[in-house]
Amino acid sequence: MRLTTKGRFAVTAMIDLGLRQNNGPVTLAAISQRQQISLSYLEQLFGKLRRHELVESTRGPGGGYTLGRKASEITVADIIVSVDEPIDATQCGGKENCLNDGSRCMTHDLWTSLNSRMVEFLDSVSLQKLVDDQLAKGVVIESTPQVKKAIFASPVVKPMRVNAPNSVFALGNAFSKS
Repeated sequence: MRLTTKGRFAVTAMIDLGLRQNNGPVTLAAISQRQQISLSYLEQLFGKLRRHELVESTRGPGGGYTLGRKASEITVADIIVSVDEPIDATQCGGKENCLNDGSRCMTHDLWTSLNSRMVEFLDSVSLQKLVDDQLAKGVVIESTPQVKKAIFASPVVKPMRVNAPNSVFALGNAFSKS
């Protein structure tokens, strides 16, 4: 089995969401920034996660994503399968036509057995366990969402009001009146 970035990123993003959802909906932009995952890629993944009811979305200001079920009820296998990640070590995709003549290869049963063990293992690991592991490692969760504030290199200076002529004509008129 080859776990691609699709499955890895989906699990990583779900852990991030699980860690922070108690503070309200989590934006994909915030996950993207923290986990260094492309925002457009996250949008694709979360569309699939939402269709499988692993996450729920909230629109508008203060919106974002929350878990669709309790973290203890979501398994790593649920996440990987929901983003269309195949969990299959066979060469034939489980169709038993591994060889060019359409017959099974000699190692087909070995890879099929590996598939069932992988699914069994991934199904035994809950999102809550992964969240708890991160908390045990000391991951710090910010209590409020990070808001980037604009920082200027120099202070903003308000223009002074000068009582002076603002054109050549006004200057000429000022001298002619004196």
